[in-house]
Amino acid sequence: LLGEGEENEGEGKTDVAEGGSMAQGGMAGDLPPSQTLYISNLREKVKREELKKSLYAVFSQFGPILDVVALKTARMRGQAFVVFKDIGSATNALRDMQGFPFYDRPMRLAYAKTKSDAVLKVEGTYEEDRQRRIEKRKAMKAAMEARVRTSVQEPPMKRARMGESAGEAPTATPVTAAEVGNPNKILFVENLPSQCNDVALSVLFQQFQGFKGVNFVPGKAGKAFVEFETDSQAGVALRGLQGFKLTPEFHMRITFAK
Repeated sequence: LLGEGEENEGEGKTDVAEGGSMAQGGMAGDLPPSQTLYISNLREKVKREELKKSLYAVFSQFGPILDVVALKTARMRGQAFVVFKDIGSATNALRDMQGFPFYDRPMRLAYAKTKSDAVLKVEGTYEEDRQRRIEKRKAMKAAMEARVRTSVQEPPMKRARMGESAGEAPTATPVTAAEVGNPNKILFVENLPSQCNDVALSVLFQQFQGFKGVNFVPGKAGKAFVEFETDSQAGVALRGLQGFKLTPEFHMRITFAK
């Protein structure tokens, strides 16, 4: 898990947002036991430091804690990670604290999908794993930039015809003018694959003038908001990337935010 001084290391993004070493968890029965617990359904308005201290106080009864991570990024609101020294402590905590009312909301607990940075540091493999993730990000960014250059150079309808002639999956149902909505500097993007993150989406949209940022919708897979400086700039990006194929099965659907 990233420490407080490491959130912006590497490519300027946390590994939480990229599904890296702090990948979100699944149901307890779906994943093997882990020293790291993924906690969701937390009250979003609780301040970060208060949340970390409260989680530490609640979970320390089960055994030594190596780290508590709670980030206030759009994608990680209402979620946190607690890293125990051993799997037994994490397992006991998961069993006894599942549904525990925390700030008047029942906590949802699961094992994290991958090892936390805190555990990797103890094992002495953190730097190796960190370098692997950096290289993976670079490769993903390079691939996405190549796709964007091709997309920007070719009109959406030409891309659609090329996809059909090559025998690829057909594009999504065209978005009508009524569905696109009234001009807005914020775009609503849907039908994104699970592996798409804010870095990959930023690479796509930053090619257009006025790009400001990306925010994934918490708890809504495959959906995000993309903000531009003006309505017209957002409109250019909408027209340029409407129906863009992130994968053969996933074609972006873009409308103006309501």
